[in-house]
Amino acid sequence: MRKSQFDAWAAAELDAVESALDAWVPADAPAGLGQAMRYGVLDGGKRLRPLLVLAAAQAVDGEREAALRAACAVELIHAYSLVHDDMPCMDNDVLRRGKPTVHVRFGEAQAMLAGDAMQALAFEVLTPEQGVAPALQARLCALLARAAGHAGMAGGQAIDLASIGKPLDEQSLRDMHHRKTGALLQGSVLMGAACGPIGAAAWDALAVYGDALGLAFQVVDDILDVTQASETLGKTAGKDLDNNKPTYVSVLGLERARAHALELREKAQAALRRSGLADTTALSLLADKVVERDN
Repeated sequence: MRKSQFDAWAAAELDAVESALDAWVPADAPAGLGQAMRYGVLDGGKRLRPLLVLAAAQAVDGEREAALRAACAVELIHAYSLVHDDMPCMDNDVLRRGKPTVHVRFGEAQAMLAGDAMQALAFEVLTPEQGVAPALQARLCALLARAAGHAGMAGGQAIDLASIGKPLDEQSLRDMHHRKTGALLQGSVLMGAACGPIGAAAWDALAVYGDALGLAFQVVDDILDVTQASETLGKTAGKDLDNNKPTYVSVLGLERARAHALELREKAQAALRRSGLADTTALSLLADKVVERDN
């Protein structure tokens, strides 16, 4: 798969994910809830997590229906986390994906409920009455729940909020972001891998790839937060600095953070090379895209 082929593949997969989300996120949820949910999920974001699911599923020749549902479920969890993170009780942000945040547009109570409903919908999407074997449904639900819960994303966010104004060393920062950001990105890769036949060695290699990629994503996020404008990022730039939060830039410095992102990319690429899987080109190019992005 060359770069042009990858771009065509990614565009087609993004269209498939957007169409599925449009079909599965209800407009008719009561009292305007559906409108808030759709505002928070549709027509925005990089959709990196769905692409990771679908690229990993492709690498193992996975089941298409299961992979597409897993891709949408991961994006629903990610979108719900952004809705809640942006609220005044958390990060208190007013801009997300280039538009006002959900609580600004719909009010805090509706934003909280929209996030709750997105989280529940993710597991509903993973458990259709037909089309995906019950054992695979259960495995996908388990992977997503562990990535999103106390040991993963929610736990990392708790550490993040508890660390405001406190010095963290690199190991503590790594642990926080392994949970807060990395767990869901790694979970995306493993959910895709679970959709097809895969041996233990390949599974372990993809787990290392996902872990390295997740940390690389956060390192680059911290770099962009201090080097790019809000208009480019689609969210408020400099927010972490203003909130006195520890970041890879504040702990390592800008140049060391940039070098660390490249080290993590090489770790991810090395894991792919030893996976033994025949087609990991999309996963490889996604790792490049994460590190080279400017928003």
